[in-house]
Amino acid sequence: MSLPSARVVMIGKPGCHLCDEARATIERVVADTGDSFAEVALDADPDFARYVEEIPVTFVDGRQHDYWRVDEGRLRAALRR
Repeated sequence: MSLPSARVVMIGKPGCHLCDEARATIERVVADTGDSFAEVALDADPDFARYVEEIPVTFVDGRQHDYWRVDEGRLRAALRR
């Protein structure tokens, strides 16, 4: 599996309302913290298929952080580490 080198990465797909909500939360947080954010499509890598039932899936520093929803406080705490 190949993730972008951004500090926060989200795997999502078009038309996903949970992805839209997660993206808005992540963008708000990284705007405050100055951290990098990248989004990749579920179909961008065959290995991402394992996440099909969990999207959006977020990663912080290359490790899975959340799925379905992004808790803003939890994300901020992870980025402070």
